[in-house]
Amino acid sequence: MNITIRACKLEDVEVLQQISYETFNETFRDQNSPENIDHYLEKAFNIPQLEKELTNPSSQFFFAYIDHDLAGYLKINTDQAQSEAISEDSLEIERIYIKQSFQKHGVGKRLFHHALQITQQQDKQQIWLGVWEKNEKAIAFYQKIGFVPTGQHSFYMGDEQQTDLIMTKRPLTV
Repeated sequence: MNITIRACKLEDVEVLQQISYETFNETFRDQNSPENIDHYLEKAFNIPQLEKELTNPSSQFFFAYIDHDLAGYLKINTDQAQSEAISEDSLEIERIYIKQSFQKHGVGKRLFHHALQITQQQDKQQIWLGVWEKNEKAIAFYQKIGFVPTGQHSFYMGDEQQTDLIMTKRPLTV
């Protein structure tokens, strides 16, 4: 099984939207009301919003493929694109979204290593992310690769306020 990563471009916006819908639905629909999920999907993954994110110089998207099949993607942020003002010397992993059919195949770990390489290339001192407190599989994965809880912030799923754990990895080793 060969995992490859490539940068997303503006012309990939429709594919990005499709995989965003699919992976977010697979992960969160069962734990949230249909109205809140649908509202969030429309707000977060509409084409103009994704185009804005794709053209932000402080954000980057990467597709992950197993062989030739799109398996998931990564979104990272630096500087003012970070969803929280953690520090100027940090990089945020905003999304590691993997299709359920490709989970447990090393895709998430490979995307994390890609983000870690960029963090080191940009001479950032830490890498951080927010993860829903009820997403136990993701929390366990992040702890396994060295992230520790360092705070929390609110995340709105439609009209419902939820809590994301902020997890940080420092020092930047694998």
